Amino acid sequence: MERKTLYPTSHLYNLAILAMLSLGSFPSSSSLSFDFYAASCPSAEMMVKNTVRAASSLDPTLPGKLLRLLFHDCFIEGCDASVLLQGNGTERSDPANKSLGGFSVIDSAKRLLEIFCPATVSCADIVALAARDAVEFAGGPAVRVPTGRRDGKVSVAANVRPNIVDTSFTLEEMVKIFAAKGLSLDDLVTLSGAHTIGSAHCSSFSDRFQLNSKGKLTRVDASLGKDYAAKLAKQCPAGASLSVTVNNDPETPALFDNQYYKDLLLHKGLFQSDSVLVSDQRTTNKVVELANDQQSFFESWGESFMKLVSIGVKTGDEGEVRQSCSVTNG
Repeated sequence: MERKTLYPTSHLYNLAILAMLSLGSFPSSSSLSFDFYAASCPSAEMMVKNTVRAASSLDPTLPGKLLRLLFHDCFIEGCDASVLLQGNGTERSDPANKSLGGFSVIDSAKRLLEIFCPATVSCADIVALAARDAVEFAGGPAVRVPTGRRDGKVSVAANVRPNIVDTSFTLEEMVKIFAAKGLSLDDLVTLSGAHTIGSAHCSSFSDRFQLNSKGKLTRVDASLGKDYAAKLAKQCPAGASLSVTVNNDPETPALFDNQYYKDLLLHKGLFQSDSVLVSDQRTTNKVVELANDQQSFFESWGESFMKLVSIGVKTGDEGEVRQSCSVTNG
């Protein structure tokens, strides 16, 4: 498959990112740098990439899981690997995070890095790099991500629900959360493109249609295409196992491309939070732009992804570098 590379071939993109870093446009990102591990662990990024590539080759669902893991990490305490901490009352224990995956990939990369570069590479950086590499593995753009994040020591389940987007959210509800993270309306539309890969459990969208006792559709969300709803109803019949999942993108589910936006225009947005992007003029124009031009999506993705991985980062004397990603050091 063809892969679009934003770094180093997209010179203007990189100049823009460097400018934003130098001007402090990304929250708490002033201590991040593109060569943070150049002396202390020069092969760090390659070791993470190789781990992601090997795992994803065996399990094609991992890219979507690694990308989702990053979102759920960064939106709570900032990109500090707090979602990885295990224990009662942690983010990871909250029911909203029950379906998260990809932890084993992060742990594998961490074990490898601890062998070659002990106590050097943070779990937070591994999560950010693994999500970046997952997108590239799935055919998406290769973007350069600065490193130097420190791992947080706080992980509280009660902080999860107020900070993550629910699949039933309205546009206003999403805008409020994204704005609180320093993300714009365009960032919201662009980062929603993460749904071009990955899958979801039936419970996250089954309220968008209703079936009678014979399995026939009796009610369909007005923003959902009836043919698509009928297909979803077959995949998620009443009494379906809780383990049943449906691809976010019904057309090219394993490929990171702009098909997600084309699906939205055809009323094939899996979640209510997807469909609302084409029911409001503030976001519809951006959806149309990205549906018509994959390169535009990839360039927008690179810029918005950079902002995502810089949310609330801890650097310098903040936090720690965990020896194990699932527990704090002390």
